[in-house]
Order: sequence, then C-alpha cells, then structure tokens
Amino acid sequence: MEAKHRCGWCEGDELYEAYHDLEWGVPVKDDDLLFEFLILETFQAGLSWITILRKRENFRAAFDGFDYKKISGYTQDKIDSLLQDKGIVRNKLKINATITNAKAFMAIQNEFGSFSDYIWKFVNYKPIKNKVKYYKEAPANTKLSDKISADLKKRGFKFVGSTVVYAHMQATGMVNDHEIKCFRHNEV
Repeated sequence: MEAKHRCGWCEGDELYEAYHDLEWGVPVKDDDLLFEFLILETFQAGLSWITILRKRENFRAAFDGFDYKKISGYTQDKIDSLLQDKGIVRNKLKINATITNAKAFMAIQNEFGSFSDYIWKFVNYKPIKNKVKYYKEAPANTKLSDKISADLKKRGFKFVGSTVVYAHMQATGMVNDHEIKCFRHNEV
C-alpha cells in the first residue's frame, strides 16, 4: 500500500499529521470554531504552531471552551488565574488581547450577522485554491491578508498582523495551501 503524500510541514509527528489530515485547510463557517482558530493563531505569534497545537486542549479548558461571550467578561481574577496556568502560553498581552478580541468578535457578529459572513466576504465566500509545489513556497502573508489585518485592527482586534491573519486563512480553509501533490489538496 502506497503511503499518502502530505505537506512536508506536518510529517513525522502524529498530532501534526492528524491536524493536517482532518482540519487544516477545511473551510470553516462556524463562528465558534473561527473564534477558536483566531485565538490559537494569536497565541502562536512568535511561536511554532506545534507548540500551540500541543497545548490546544489546555487552552480550551483555560478559556472556557473558547466561549467568546464568557471570555469578553473576564475579570482581573480570571486574568491572574490564566497567568498562572502552566498549560497555556502565559503572555499577559495575548491574554488581554483575547478578551479584547472576544468583544470585537461579537461586535462584528452584531454588524454582519456572523463573523463567518464578515470574514468569508473577503474571498467572495469561496476558498482561494493555490498551487503550492512545496510548503516552503507558500507565502507568509498576502495583499489580501494585509487588507483583512488592517480591517480587523480598525475594528479593535489585537495580535492580528498580516502573518497571523494569513495563517488563520490557511487553517480555516479560506485559502488552500496544501501542496499540489498532497492528498488533501483536492479534498478540501
């Protein structure tokens, strides 16, 4: 039986491969999951994705299942508790940004009906399918991620630079950057 070809960035780690095979690049239209990926991507800034992926369940527990309504009301006591939680990335600026982003996320929902409608309009509600031969050829950001980043920042979001936004676009299937030989390229 021939082994499946995967994107090179995930090979050799079972957790990475499972994430790649089941989640990465699959179009996400659910606001709850879009928020989860947004928060994970903001915590990933400056770190490797595998670090965040290995802590994902800890983040989920620490941040009340990524419930943005609860997160938007976090008090200083909760922030202090999160800063002591060794299971997550204990970065005060990113924790505070998560609370700010939860509030901004809900403001977008109020304005557009859902965050999904807001974010997917940037790609005309259809994934961009790139032709990446080798994963290192995929861009870290694009003019479109620059545009989305600027709009999110204008709306009060924090830690949403163009590279974070592009990673979010890849993770949530707004852009398909699977290598063209990867078995997932045509599946998503």
